Amino acid sequence: MPDFTQFHLKPFLMQGLDDMQIKTPTPIQEQVIPAVLKGQSVIGQSQTGSGKTHAFLLPLLNGIDTTKDAVQVVITAPSRELATQLYTVATQLAAANPDLRIHNYVGGTDKSRQIEKLGNQQPHVAIGTPGRLLDLIKAQALNARTAHTFVVDEADMTLDMGFLASVDQIAGVFGEDLQMLVFSATIPAKLQPFLKKYMAQPLEIVIKPKTVIADTVDNQLVSVKGQDKNELIYKILTMGEPFLALVFANTKTTADAIHRYLTNQGLKVAKIHGGIPPRERKRVMKEVADLKFQYVVATDLAARGIDIDGVSLVINAEIPNDLEFFIHRVGRTGRKGLPGTAITLYAPGQEAQIAELEHLGIHFTPKAFKNGALVDSYDRNRRQARKPKTEERSLAIRGLAKKEAKKKMPGYKKKIQKAVAEERRRNNKIKKREEMRATRKKNKQN
Repeated sequence: MPDFTQFHLKPFLMQGLDDMQIKTPTPIQEQVIPAVLKGQSVIGQSQTGSGKTHAFLLPLLNGIDTTKDAVQVVITAPSRELATQLYTVATQLAAANPDLRIHNYVGGTDKSRQIEKLGNQQPHVAIGTPGRLLDLIKAQALNARTAHTFVVDEADMTLDMGFLASVDQIAGVFGEDLQMLVFSATIPAKLQPFLKKYMAQPLEIVIKPKTVIADTVDNQLVSVKGQDKNELIYKILTMGEPFLALVFANTKTTADAIHRYLTNQGLKVAKIHGGIPPRERKRVMKEVADLKFQYVVATDLAARGIDIDGVSLVINAEIPNDLEFFIHRVGRTGRKGLPGTAITLYAPGQEAQIAELEHLGIHFTPKAFKNGALVDSYDRNRRQARKPKTEERSLAIRGLAKKEAKKKMPGYKKKIQKAVAEERRRNNKIKKREEMRATRKKNKQN
């Protein structure tokens, strides 16, 4: 079985890995670490939870020359939480080397104090959010020009959150011999111009997931038709004893409403979203990490890259507008080989979104909440799965036929025939769309 000795890392890093009880490199670490050690620029793409952070931190920390009082590595992350997480991992890895200076620069902290400290001493590794790092560079406080490596972590999220312009300005500070490392779960087309601008011939490393979501996750689907969603969430959360449960909402307003309802029912619930002041978010995240909360309500701010150990249950109170976030949400549980449960609530009219998720390769187990428990339910596509001997009229058409037949009004048969023809046209349109999608998928695979 491969281990980290193959990379010939410095003793302090091996000690850090041992203290963190990390024994075996993941697939992306096996490919990225040697490339970064050689000084290559890399575009690394793999799913959430695959070990990207250690893949670039280990070789970069290994290459720091602590005898030089200069910035050697700059790392950006799109949120305060992600930057702080990177900083935490980096300091844990470098704990046995007190001469290696790693600093974290994020918004919501005292900028003037940071500028004052930078006037006395520069860090070897500067980690932070794009906005704050750029502010410190423009103030000529952080001397980033001396850095030989620039890392853009969670690049797709950086693009989505509108921070790519700041990252672009930071990248323009460095010299031509810069080693650039870009890591992301996905590489959207809009990111390509930036990559081509700064990366001439990068090594592209793509680790394809074996499954869209981990096979340790029990992925369930529950209809909320005719039920109060907040009440249903409360019942699901309290029907067992989850070690740690995350409830995801699409907006701050919905997250606030769910949090308020659950709190009024007597539960101690943490809340994480962009509307909460940074210091308060930091405090809440620490309390969650310290297991002071059993329940957390959050927006997608917490879905990407924030490692909260021990999440045993994820509830999607809403299907995310960007379906890619579904994978990141569900990826919070079932990590490190541990079992987890993900429950997605959906309302009538959202079948198309569910179908799109299934098209991505996500399999759901249909469930229904009855008598205080989630029980097996029917497949919502059970009608389409049947093979009728002749064309079967829908319930709506059959209801219309009965209603019009009772009236015995002139022309009622034509009215029914018109409705049948309209339904047939609609069904044919759906069928053609599904066939085209299947053809595109097959061509893509070929």
